Amino acid sequence: MKMRLFALITLLAAALSALADEAPIGYVKTLTGSATITTGSNKVAAQLGTPLFQGSQLKTGPKSSLGVTFKDDTVMSFGADTVLTVDEYLYAPSQGKLKLGSSLAKGSMNYVSGVIAKLQPDAVSVKTPTGTIGVRGTQFVVKVDDTAP
Repeated sequence: MKMRLFALITLLAAALSALADEAPIGYVKTLTGSATITTGSNKVAAQLGTPLFQGSQLKTGPKSSLGVTFKDDTVMSFGADTVLTVDEYLYAPSQGKLKLGSSLAKGSMNYVSGVIAKLQPDAVSVKTPTGTIGVRGTQFVVKVDDTAP
């Protein structure tokens, strides 16, 4: 029994250590007004330099805007009352592993392609409540209204 408990504690410690060592995938570069970044159960007020991780939810307040830059130089800018979640981010170009998947629940976003979209355009997508945007160019703007199903 003690051996099983020790093994369980060791596995849990290793998993927590791996989460703590997770490298950021991007950072907040611009901010006007208020915004929050929530990763897991950790919610912080966004500031210049706040790190983003896979699974982070970005939320802007009223009359606010937020700009983020990812490791591959993808730039996303958000208008007021926007909610976006970074569902998947994989940037290992030397291994051919590239992926950027996000979900825009509401609000507005201006997207400018980075290395992932340039090397593998079909590896980038933005889900909205009414469809999925596949990135085939270098820039687009999208707006999702609160009234979307």
